[in-house]
Amino acid sequence: MSVDSDGQAASEVATVSSTGLITREELQLASRNHALPLEMLRWPITPVGMHYLVAHFDIPLIDPANWRLTVGGHVGHSHQFTLSALKHRERRTLAVTMECAGNGRSRLEPRPVSQPWDLGGIGTAEWTGTPLAPILREAEITPEAIELVFTGADRGVQGGTEHRYARSLSIEESMAEDVLLAYEVNGQPLPPQHGYPLRLLVPGWYGMTNVKWLESIEAVTQPFDGFQQATAYRYQQDSGPGEPVQRMKIRALMAPPGIPEFFTRDRLVPAGPVMLEGRAWSGSLPVGRVEVCLDGEWSEAHLEHQTGTHAWRAWTFPWVAAAGEHELACRAIDSAGNAQPDVGEWNVQGMGNNAVQRLKVTAGGSRARQE
Repeated sequence: MSVDSDGQAASEVATVSSTGLITREELQLASRNHALPLEMLRWPITPVGMHYLVAHFDIPLIDPANWRLTVGGHVGHSHQFTLSALKHRERRTLAVTMECAGNGRSRLEPRPVSQPWDLGGIGTAEWTGTPLAPILREAEITPEAIELVFTGADRGVQGGTEHRYARSLSIEESMAEDVLLAYEVNGQPLPPQHGYPLRLLVPGWYGMTNVKWLESIEAVTQPFDGFQQATAYRYQQDSGPGEPVQRMKIRALMAPPGIPEFFTRDRLVPAGPVMLEGRAWSGSLPVGRVEVCLDGEWSEAHLEHQTGTHAWRAWTFPWVAAAGEHELACRAIDSAGNAQPDVGEWNVQGMGNNAVQRLKVTAGGSRARQE
């Protein structure tokens, strides 16, 4: 649901898998949403129109003059905020990498039938808003409260139940210093598709956490069991509840080098020096290193300075391409030594597939010399 959050495919969470062609329902979802073109990995900050996007239900039409954010539930002092009131509070801007939880879903075998992401469910933007923690302290959350439920204005039917999109976080998670109530992206008001007038921003977590069109924050004393929390966004191997999807896994992606063949997107480069480049990120531990594989042989890439605590990190690798066909790959390793797997771990909903990216490249030849 987002620039942002990942929507599950049809009326249910993806419980169907396929080895066949993409279904009409998947195509319908793909036409509503869009991925980051991977050549945009060369930009440190993703232009708003290029940032990945998922609208889980319909994009709501909101009148900002009548819109209010309600903070209530088990609190000592309930509050209602206008957009103007929030803009007059402390203002912060953070560069944050956001990835869809279903990014890479279509590469799992068999394919979980849902939003058919390839690898472009990613983007990095500069989000501006006000920190959530001071608002929660002013509300005086009561000791018995254990979670906050964040509810948006978007509404639809999933799992056989009509509901608004809502997710919860623990009190501790919600009080983190960099959790924002965001009203701008890349220096402009949030566009409608990105949550206007207000959205939640939780750096490091997959996109579904960053609730758009935010209308209420409610302190509750029992774990939230709404559909988007208890049923969707789970790592399931069978019909059991599975584990919740939370922080982004370690990942690196390469900007496709050279030029593309139109239909296959296979890459064509001139023989000789080629600079490979891309971005790496993680929602937990810092990126420790990135490695590039050239025809089966791994070597370490150069990591650039990170521009922000929550933003992706650029990497480069010089390659002298011999004429002929090649397979390139890249992988990231975090500061504790956790590396991307060669093959993603299959799960029912197709979540968190951070398998190594591989590209077919042809060096030399008349078409490559067009570059």
